[in-house]
Amino acid sequence: MTSRPRPPRYRVIFNWDGDSLAYGEHPQSAEQLVDQVFGPLEGTQVDAVFWSIGSHEALWPSDVHEREGERTGRVYASVRAMRHAENVWGLFEAGESVYQAMVERGHQLGMHVYVSMRMNDNHFYNTRPHEFRKLNKGTRLRQDHPEWLLDVDDVPESRGVGSWNFAHAEVREHKLSYIREACRLADWDGVELDWQRHPFHLPQHDGYRLRYVLTDLQRAVREMADGIAAERGRPFHVASRVATTLESCRRIGYDVPRWCSEGLCDILIGAGGSSTDPGFEVAAFKRHSGGAGIRLYGGFDSSYRQEAARLVGLLEWREAFFRAVAAGYHAEGADGIYTFNWFPKKADWTGLLSTLGDEETLRGTDKIYSALRRGDTWHDDPSTVAVNDRIHGETSVALMPGLTGDGPTFTLALHDDVGDDGSLQLHIEMGHWAPGDAVRVTLDGEPLGDPAIRDVAEMAEAPPDVSENKWLVWDLDPEAVTKGPHTVKVVLVSRDPRLAPPLVVEHVDLHVKYG
Repeated sequence: MTSRPRPPRYRVIFNWDGDSLAYGEHPQSAEQLVDQVFGPLEGTQVDAVFWSIGSHEALWPSDVHEREGERTGRVYASVRAMRHAENVWGLFEAGESVYQAMVERGHQLGMHVYVSMRMNDNHFYNTRPHEFRKLNKGTRLRQDHPEWLLDVDDVPESRGVGSWNFAHAEVREHKLSYIREACRLADWDGVELDWQRHPFHLPQHDGYRLRYVLTDLQRAVREMADGIAAERGRPFHVASRVATTLESCRRIGYDVPRWCSEGLCDILIGAGGSSTDPGFEVAAFKRHSGGAGIRLYGGFDSSYRQEAARLVGLLEWREAFFRAVAAGYHAEGADGIYTFNWFPKKADWTGLLSTLGDEETLRGTDKIYSALRRGDTWHDDPSTVAVNDRIHGETSVALMPGLTGDGPTFTLALHDDVGDDGSLQLHIEMGHWAPGDAVRVTLDGEPLGDPAIRDVAEMAEAPPDVSENKWLVWDLDPEAVTKGPHTVKVVLVSRDPRLAPPLVVEHVDLHVKYG
């Protein structure tokens, strides 16, 4: 394996989706665009910006690839589409080096700037391969070669239909050519291969067997990056965004052990393919990345599909939950945090971007540690979660009568020494809870006794109502529940026989509150 300089530790990597091209009215100057990109990030813990340059038409003057808007003669179906394309055309036609301007502004602020490539971006909404030409969707290449695309029998989810099938060498050659051009547009600090947006690259039953073809493209990009580094006399790093578990990586076709042993990337990011997947197996990945000198990052997306009305507001819950997940990633040895789809124009992420990147700034902040949620799997609803996300999720789960008095066990890892500085509560949401229902709950094998039974309707101003679910709440002794893993077991004692649905454990949360 070639020895390469290791990238610096980035506290927070901010993936910017490229939406700023459509935020500003046309015409947009390079200075306006750069201000929109970096203004919300200045003064935070963001040390690297990954600029998503697209996946289909070229967002630059290309002699090889179809340019955005070119196929329709620069006539657009919406004002937003016009802004996005024409702001790019206008900047290059005016002679402005917009991507170089991004790199230079980032460097002025002490940030590295990478170009980010979506390996498969599928926003075609279940368009089958033979339909692209009829509907005039996608690029000419996609329309001309439906045989290079995945169809309904190839993917476990409908949103994967129409994705490139990397088993075809022509697809890999096309993608490599696209990446090669993008990497030459500016003096980037590196390139990200975003395999997780969207993670459908091979026929679903062949992902593991054909993993070598994704490795083939990963290796080709590594060789290209090494060539750029040699030309300019400084590193050109390669980052790869993959799934959060080694098992999911194997299913999709990411050969993480081989990528690490061959040094095919410098940065490895564990992230969900649909929303935030907090089940990143940091320790398992670190066994492969650590010895190879590869930086490791835990990924966050725009939300986490927690379908619950809690006893705290959504914004308070989300920030406390993200802080808890980040604290866990740091404790397990991750180098930092990676964010995706955190558009500053749509939400204020400043507080999180200023705290998530370091254990010290997370210390003493409110957190909610939550059992990993897979979705409503007790009734097998596949729409609640991506097929390769959160595969070890513990909730939701139905409570069934047992023969030996057993029930499901949930693991919560606490990464705070709460002590006298704060308070600690256990919250369990019970689905379809009725008067007369009863459960027995233990924490680390010790019975907890009777909880307070809370109703979310208590929090509403009007009208008064009673919720379908209830929250069971216990005040815990922070001196007794110390930093480390804890187990919560819930056993069914009695259930109202008039109800057809089972009693369901929907969420199990540890609330840490300071001050």
